[in-house]
Amino acid sequence: MRVAKLTIALGMAAALVATTAGATTTRQNAQAQAADNGHQGQGQGQYPELVPNGKGWGQVDGKAKGGGHGGGGSNNGIFYHGGPVMTSDVNIYYIWYGDWSGNSATTILTDLANNIGGSPYYNINTTYVDGNNNPVTGNVWYAGATTDPYTYGTSLSDSQIASVVSDAINNGLPKDANGVYFVLTSADVTASSGFCTSYCGWHTHGSLGGTDIKYSFVGNPDRCPSACEYQTVGPNGNAGADGMASIIAHELEEAATDPDLNAWYDRRGYENADKCAWTFGTTYTVNGALANVQLGTRDYLIQRNWVNAGGGYCSMAYP
Repeated sequence: MRVAKLTIALGMAAALVATTAGATTTRQNAQAQAADNGHQGQGQGQYPELVPNGKGWGQVDGKAKGGGHGGGGSNNGIFYHGGPVMTSDVNIYYIWYGDWSGNSATTILTDLANNIGGSPYYNINTTYVDGNNNPVTGNVWYAGATTDPYTYGTSLSDSQIASVVSDAINNGLPKDANGVYFVLTSADVTASSGFCTSYCGWHTHGSLGGTDIKYSFVGNPDRCPSACEYQTVGPNGNAGADGMASIIAHELEEAATDPDLNAWYDRRGYENADKCAWTFGTTYTVNGALANVQLGTRDYLIQRNWVNAGGGYCSMAYP
């Protein structure tokens, strides 16, 4: 039987190669990003139109059509560029790569996936619409998981991460155009294109048998706490998993509002979650750790997201 492979198309190249976009930057890179964010809406002619480059910052793209507003957002610090958004219910799939035996992350992060949909937090994404004014859905469902015990070793290239996703679909996970597939790696696994040095996670998309597949890489911050964990303890007693919760939320909301990397981002190439990376708003203390939101019965520390209304702002809830 012929096995399908996931292919990812570069926006400006004819060849089908692996690439990434919409990254959760490291804490250090986020500081510089926040400084750039302050320029949004100031002297628009001073800065070239940038697009997401895959590692959490923007790059020049000669094909970019700056200032397209589609369903709105022209005065909210983020702009619509004509691409699709996820208007149908979103399904989360987890691919647990590496060794997760005995790790409470498998419960903590499954609970996150089961409870983030329909929350006031995730409802922020409904402020984003397509060109016909259809809003991003507020509904998210946990749809299943599988494991991969080091098929490609402990240092993954971007193309190998794409292969992990295609293998999972070929071996049993549904091929779902409304899905977002998360490759979650254990702490002994790295991603060679910049995990811990340039990013903590990213999202992109590709084609598998004619279906547009959205997927994400999220590494375990226990590998590099100073870069990818906000705190060394977590509200659920697992600093790595609690750190991953915020990164998953970041990538999920960007996959919903900019799934094909051509919908919602600002003039510096930042997607909605990029604009609020590593900011948490009002916090409280649980189990000796900071938290800022309860989803289901668990407390999490999850970054804020950009509201595409009221001039644009970072928040933990909408309205």
